Amino acid sequence: MAILQANKIYKTYGNKFNKQEVLKGIDLTVEKGEFVGIMGASGSGKTTLLNVLSSIDRVTRGTIEIEGKEFTAMKEKQLAEFRKQHLGFIFQDYNLLDTLTVKENVLLPLSITGISKKDAHRKFEQVAGELGIYELKDKYPAEISGGQKQRTSAARAFVHDPGIIFADEPTGALDSKSASDLLNKLADMNQKHQATIVMVTHDPAAASYCSRVVFIRDGQVYTQLNKGEEDRQSFFNDIIKTQGVLGGVQQ
Repeated sequence: MAILQANKIYKTYGNKFNKQEVLKGIDLTVEKGEFVGIMGASGSGKTTLLNVLSSIDRVTRGTIEIEGKEFTAMKEKQLAEFRKQHLGFIFQDYNLLDTLTVKENVLLPLSITGISKKDAHRKFEQVAGELGIYELKDKYPAEISGGQKQRTSAARAFVHDPGIIFADEPTGALDSKSASDLLNKLADMNQKHQATIVMVTHDPAAASYCSRVVFIRDGQVYTQLNKGEEDRQSFFNDIIKTQGVLGGVQQ
């Protein structure tokens, strides 16, 4: 079942005298439970695509539906409500509040839902346990490592059971061990809970954890790779080969 459906997505910046067309008629469908990677060279439009798919930015033309709701024409108040109910976000720079503990940061999305304290604590225990941060619950962001911060950010994205989670270069600020720890956790959440994840990355090792990788070139879908029954190493090799054909997708 499709959880996200984007049709003929265009995004243009500037005015009629100086237009820059970044997205040029992209169609994309994401099925429930998929872990989709989006890759492309710097300037290809991959981050812009993630921003419009996740409602952070608005399309110039086209429609996007998530969980059957078409949000591209929503007013700001409707859109804010839509995000709270349906979307989770993991950003490269964590976006944690320094004055809140790990537990308080994770529970932020639930604080506006009217959920009971008991149920909120139960949700925290579950998601923090699965992401390996439960023992950090009383620490502040300044007291934990980058990898632990990003797993806290991931826990915050998952805690309210959103329909889809958008991750923007989530391993970009992490060392290789912290990155693989995070990606293993995300892959586990994807498998155990059928959590749908759409992740922009420039790193083929990160992309190899996905079930499908969409390559963007000059504002259009260039090609896609499906992992299928391949192991991660074989899929990684396929991604590297495709990058070679693209002329390299490194930033």
